[in-house]
Amino acid sequence: MLVTGVGRTVGIGAGIAKRLAADGWDIALTYWTAYDERMSWGAEGGATDAIVAELTGAGAKVAAIEADLTDAGAPAAIYDEAERQLGPVTALVMCHAESVDSGLLDTTVESFDRHFAVNARASWLLIREHGRRYRGPRGDGRIVALTSDHTVGNLPYGASKGALDRITIAAAHELAHLGITSNVINPGPIDTGWMSDSLRADLTRQTPLGRLGTPGDTADLVQFLCSPQGKWINGQLLHSNGGFA
Repeated sequence: MLVTGVGRTVGIGAGIAKRLAADGWDIALTYWTAYDERMSWGAEGGATDAIVAELTGAGAKVAAIEADLTDAGAPAAIYDEAERQLGPVTALVMCHAESVDSGLLDTTVESFDRHFAVNARASWLLIREHGRRYRGPRGDGRIVALTSDHTVGNLPYGASKGALDRITIAAAHELAHLGITSNVINPGPIDTGWMSDSLRADLTRQTPLGRLGTPGDTADLVQFLCSPQGKWINGQLLHSNGGFA
């Protein structure tokens, strides 16, 4: 199992990795400290060691790989290292993202290109590596990607996630000969420490169940899709958001 974007202990990627480790998967994970350092929340000291310790404590073999996904060579290098440490990868879960708020009028070309390099191009290259290298039994292969439909005031993020959706759904058809399922999850707003109090309250009001989603909520669906019971769900964009409007 390869899970990308596992840089913070409170993040969605970490929540998914923990759930899958508890389910018996060995985990190769990627992180990129430089991204967290330039974001408002900052880098979390010791996060990788803490995540690895928790996954190992759950019985998983773990490979932690630092990787800059703006580098087109990173996906192949990630798979090389994951295979070296853990063996063949049968499931790919993509939680990585470049996400810097900006709109139609103030987005820079540099920011636009960076978002598409990380969210769309790197995802395509990871999926391509997965398809090229997959040697598992037909029907056991999995690809799951996390997406968002937030574009207003967040143009490059939302637009690049839209490209990710199409790439991932295409994989359900183009990798069908390998028996790999490929799905996208839109988890809605997940509070991992980036929300203000006012935004948190506003988003909670828009959710019929009266609370925000958690990384564990998303992990529940990823766990199911990666299980034998999830093998018939394929080529779908799934909303798992508590009814968020």
